[in-house]
Amino acid sequence: MIHIQEPKSPWAVVHMDWVTAFPPSGDKSYNACLVIVDRYSKAPIFLPCHKDETAMDTALLLWSRVLYHIQLFKNIISDRDPKFTSALWTNLHRLFRTKHQFTLPQEKNPALLEKGWNPRLPADTLRKDLIDIHPLASSFKIMLDKVKHHAKQRINDAFDYAKQKWDKSHKVPDFKVRDLALVSTLNFNNIKGPKKLKDSYVGAFIIVALYGNNAVQVELSDELGNKHPTFPVSLIKPY
Repeated sequence: MIHIQEPKSPWAVVHMDWVTAFPPSGDKSYNACLVIVDRYSKAPIFLPCHKDETAMDTALLLWSRVLYHIQLFKNIISDRDPKFTSALWTNLHRLFRTKHQFTLPQEKNPALLEKGWNPRLPADTLRKDLIDIHPLASSFKIMLDKVKHHAKQRINDAFDYAKQKWDKSHKVPDFKVRDLALVSTLNFNNIKGPKKLKDSYVGAFIIVALYGNNAVQVELSDELGNKHPTFPVSLIKPY
């Protein structure tokens, strides 16, 4: 398990995902919801939208409903939705010097998290020429620092516990580039023939790239050319 660098302030790193298949509702017949969760405070934002909105529609939605009131995110974690992998979003991240991290296609995203408290008085918002600080503001700052320290400690403890349990049941794979590997058909729905008779694994395919210890990229055949070539190691086994 790889540890994502934890943020040190609210709304620096966020998770984003769409929840769809809602019945049309409201004056604009919304049928989807864009969920944004702050990784630091676990505070969520729910934006009603339409499931067929484009990459530009999504960018404008974020700008008018979120970034205008909060700040520009430093890092966005999401799945490989075509809106996020589009040339528009790639260039926006380059222009604003932000980062976009993608989860694997088979992973589940933490789209819905319990609402937390979102502090609104960071120290850098105080006036530079302010000499005397109100005692209540000073005590609030001390309390906020304690909350941040406690939250950071609990996040690290939770990750250490999860990593210990994960590592007990998962060994580090020893795949190498150019090795032959079989790919699980668990998530394949385009293989011809009866479902009960389809092979559990297909291949062999050549490994062309490694992404840490968690994922590999293979060179798929023409029949599976429309599949994303990157798979978690849990769906790969040596040939």
